[in-house]
Amino acid sequence: MSQTTATDRPGGEPDEAPSGIFGRILLFLRQVLGELRKVHTPTRAELVQYVLVVLVFVAFMMALISVLDLGFGQLAMLVFGEGTIAN
Repeated sequence: MSQTTATDRPGGEPDEAPSGIFGRILLFLRQVLGELRKVHTPTRAELVQYVLVVLVFVAFMMALISVLDLGFGQLAMLVFGEGTIAN
């Protein structure tokens, strides 16, 4: 468990809220830069792996939804239509 309390301020940020619109903008920009420093850029191998995982997942979902759509379409034609889509 963490040994810090809710009143501890990591990073040495001031306790006072910035005054005015420009102070808030500067605080926002400092926080954005702080978060950007934490970003991990993936290696080429990681990037290729992530892209392949996404493509396989999208292809699987497309196939699943296509099969469900065809099945529900056939069911709707049997219930409401003339019996089959081919007619």
